[in-house]
Amino acid sequence: MTWWNDNRLRLIQNNLRETDADLDVDLLIQELSEFNTNVLMMNAGGIVAFYPSTLEYQYISSSLNKDLLGETISKAHEAGMRFIARFDFSKAHESIYAKHPEWFYRTKAGDAVNYHGIVHTCLNSDYQQEYSLKMIDEVLGRYPVDGVFFNMFGYKTQDYSGKEYGLCYCENCSTRFREMYGLSLPEQANDKDPNFSAYKLFQEKTTRDMLDRIHDFVKAKNPDVAISTYHHHKVDIIRKESNTALFRSHPIWLYSASENVMSVENSWSDKLVSNCSINAIDLQYRFTGVSQYESQIRLYENIAAGSGLDFCIIGQFEDYTDRGNFQSVKEIFQFHRDHERYFGDLRPLSDVVLIKPNGLNKSASREYLGVFKMLKEQHVVFDVMEQDAFYEKFEALCGVQALIVPGLSSMEPSQFDLLAQLREAGVHLIATGRALSDNPDALARLFGAKLEGVLDQTDAAYVQINDRSLFPSFTDRDWLIVSGKFGYVSYEQESKSRTQAHLPFVAPSTFGPPERAFGHQLTQWAGLGFIDHGDSGGKSLYYPWNIGELYYKHGYEDHKIVLTDVLDSLIDSVLITDAPPSVELFLHQLPDGSTMVQLINLSGFNGVTYHKPLPISNIRVSITRLNTPKGAKLLRGEKPIDLIIEENGDVSFTLDALEQYEAIVLNTGMV
Repeated sequence: MTWWNDNRLRLIQNNLRETDADLDVDLLIQELSEFNTNVLMMNAGGIVAFYPSTLEYQYISSSLNKDLLGETISKAHEAGMRFIARFDFSKAHESIYAKHPEWFYRTKAGDAVNYHGIVHTCLNSDYQQEYSLKMIDEVLGRYPVDGVFFNMFGYKTQDYSGKEYGLCYCENCSTRFREMYGLSLPEQANDKDPNFSAYKLFQEKTTRDMLDRIHDFVKAKNPDVAISTYHHHKVDIIRKESNTALFRSHPIWLYSASENVMSVENSWSDKLVSNCSINAIDLQYRFTGVSQYESQIRLYENIAAGSGLDFCIIGQFEDYTDRGNFQSVKEIFQFHRDHERYFGDLRPLSDVVLIKPNGLNKSASREYLGVFKMLKEQHVVFDVMEQDAFYEKFEALCGVQALIVPGLSSMEPSQFDLLAQLREAGVHLIATGRALSDNPDALARLFGAKLEGVLDQTDAAYVQINDRSLFPSFTDRDWLIVSGKFGYVSYEQESKSRTQAHLPFVAPSTFGPPERAFGHQLTQWAGLGFIDHGDSGGKSLYYPWNIGELYYKHGYEDHKIVLTDVLDSLIDSVLITDAPPSVELFLHQLPDGSTMVQLINLSGFNGVTYHKPLPISNIRVSITRLNTPKGAKLLRGEKPIDLIIEENGDVSFTLDALEQYEAIVLNTGMV
């Protein structure tokens, strides 16, 4: 078993500046030990080497007067820490550009991107294709590193100020794209360009090809060296980040760490996820940290969703200008160290699986995030699976009650086949956001549906609540707003199926001035097709509009309820609670059969600012389908908690107070 397989990383990354090459390693190790760190990630090479490299085209830090990398690795190992060497091949020093300009990215006008003396390279150049392996080889040959991490892997078209330069038009890209597809590079990164769809495939295939080569090279040198980057192909540890940016559009995403971890944990059994809580507010403000309450939420979400801990600062601790988060980070790292036997192998007990769109379905990301938010707030116990991985999970998916496809316009035939098999096996299929609109055959096969057209302009359009037995939460509201595209969908009437059209579409009409706010008409189209196939299989539900995106962007509860009311009628929930939506809840089984419930208090978040959460009292949780537990305890303080065993076998408890985070272990095993 490899060292990372226990999934109990407490990783800290010191993201070095060139001027940190003379840092005090003994002091660094002492500081890391105070955090209970068991993995250190630090710069090795690429843009700047922090060791005396002998390679001609490896720039060495101008501040280096010792072998910082070698000393740090040795002393980290002495302190019981693993060491991951960080590389960045996306850029190189301008002195290398002067010698090999053909290795570097080019704009459409033929210009290189030189950002303060650091120049963007190209994935398809010899620098990344060949010379990067020499850099890796030198480090692996000299030092007993435990892992390698590659920053900014793939195609990067922005500089650190956020300026967009467009696709790379260097000769390497042009030649390789023509050889693979017989096409010229697209004129722009736009789906309207006829060559751009091929270019997106080109980016993915060439990225995977390079990861194949790195994997084979590294594992041939030492199979016990972990490979990590932000892509999932041929890596051992998928790196994610919970970060902020001043110019990122709102809404602020509250569930960053949970989503980052959940989308990996349940997708690949041979990979870990390490989600890094970036302390800095933004790239240009690296020396001031985010709110301690935001940092705490990220780290608790990391372990609650099934990962370890990961925290990053720029440079060294001793001269870092914002120490406000350090104490709370230390406390969470300490909690994980003291209770790590409970973490790292959390097994799902989910009712629902949500499919995460892949890179070719990026337009569905807000639909996906909105549905994710709905399920979290409603305390639906669910897993996330990546689109590129879920088709291999038939047996695991047969154990859930419903699967949600949020806005994915296209899928592979193998993925369609799996969805059909799952429905036949009794799993309910739910599609939102005009999913599968680019695959009419799949739409017909899975939902008996045909997309007749799309209405782009829906200002002043609505859907009408026509069946309050299906939507019991709407007692005093008849119309729900529609905004964005709405699909006109017809449904086949097969002999063995029965389709019910719900949420009839109310066509747009005049809305101003007030004297002209009338004239709306019901249409033949519906906001929900509910298909009962008449066999023992699951039902199919199709929403031809963007309920997830609307909820993500605007937060009107109507758009959540039109999904969650229906979901409540379809599934027998494993967990029921009276916790408010501002509590995030997790339910897992431990390896010995015990059950762990984790709760995070999100009440301090007001939509923009993270404040100290308000204590929440007397939260009741009831769990079904459990073996009768022998007892239960709170992990914080190791205190027992009373259980109530209902006549039907359900197990209930009441948490007296939730301050920030709590974990309850229901002991049905040997924990």
